[in-house]
Amino acid sequence: MKYFPIDKFRSIETPFYFYDIALLRKTLDAAVTEAAKYNYHIHYAVKANANPRILSIISGQGVGADCVSGGEIQAALNAGFPCGKIVFAGVGKADWEINVGLDHDIFCFNVESIPELEVINYWAGSKGKTAGIALRINPDVDAHTHSHITTGTKEDKFGIHLDQLDEVLKLLKSLPFLKLLGLHFHIGSQITDKEPFLLLCKRANEIQTRLSEQQIKIEHINFGGGLGIDYEHPDDHPIPDFKEYFELFHTHFPVFPHQEVHFEPGRSIVGQCGSLISKTLYVKEGSEKTFVILDAGFTELIRPALYDAYHFIENLSSEQPLETYEVVGPICESSDCFAKQIELNRTSRGDLLAIRSSGAYGEIMASQYNCRQLPKAYFSDLLE
Repeated sequence: MKYFPIDKFRSIETPFYFYDIALLRKTLDAAVTEAAKYNYHIHYAVKANANPRILSIISGQGVGADCVSGGEIQAALNAGFPCGKIVFAGVGKADWEINVGLDHDIFCFNVESIPELEVINYWAGSKGKTAGIALRINPDVDAHTHSHITTGTKEDKFGIHLDQLDEVLKLLKSLPFLKLLGLHFHIGSQITDKEPFLLLCKRANEIQTRLSEQQIKIEHINFGGGLGIDYEHPDDHPIPDFKEYFELFHTHFPVFPHQEVHFEPGRSIVGQCGSLISKTLYVKEGSEKTFVILDAGFTELIRPALYDAYHFIENLSSEQPLETYEVVGPICESSDCFAKQIELNRTSRGDLLAIRSSGAYGEIMASQYNCRQLPKAYFSDLLE
């Protein structure tokens, strides 16, 4: 079991997020070290976790930021990410968000449609600027993950479809305030099978060859993110295998001369360093189940309700024999359930439970439904 400062936890009002900063730094170091072997560039996906201190630690490693809103751009700037390392993706960029990017001279807009190209060109021209863009291509690669987090198939709303590429390239010639820097891909999230990444490399090679034959030089290739983490055994695999991940792209995607390759990891950087700590309110005996009712609900961690996501849960207060429970929250919705029929050490009112691997898409997606307060965050190095 991962070490938790349980004595200090007892004096903190639950529920709250607890971040293992040592693990975050080790994970960052592993990602940066393995990427550097091939001169790959990393942009942290801010949407995974935008806690200001987490962002500040990540920016201190010298990586860039991948943003999907104007608010995320501002959060990245506040945390010290350089403007020249910020990329801005998203299928629905509002005018004010585009102007935030232009006003701060960010590195690149990852553009997802023909109308968006025209709007960015208009606003860049109105400011006397040239906007760097990458075309986000929908490669029609199925990542074989939950349907709510796949982004790279024809049915998804994201990206420019391959059959539109020639039309887009022709249009770009008439848009003087845009500079084509590269291509962007992102096929989904929580990918633990290498096959989708192999297919992505194959598709990117085909597209690059097609463009090269048209004398179109692509300086930057961005493969997005998607690398998964081990939700079932967080203590056995606290850091994803970045070595295998980057080796795969190096082996199967030959880089052209003077070309840079970029990645946008999010979950793989912060997922394992965070846990949601919650107190047991009641243990309720039902006719067929025994419910552990926590003071945390899907307002603090929505992934199980939204994605049917699994999180390893442990009782930090008990070393009693294992029993079978349904772990639920206090929200007035039947979907407010963290786990069904799982084994925990015998649980009693007041016991503290840790819902593991919650550093990504946990705190950032919290809501105030039922007029609940947003959870606070605490950090291992500040509790020592």
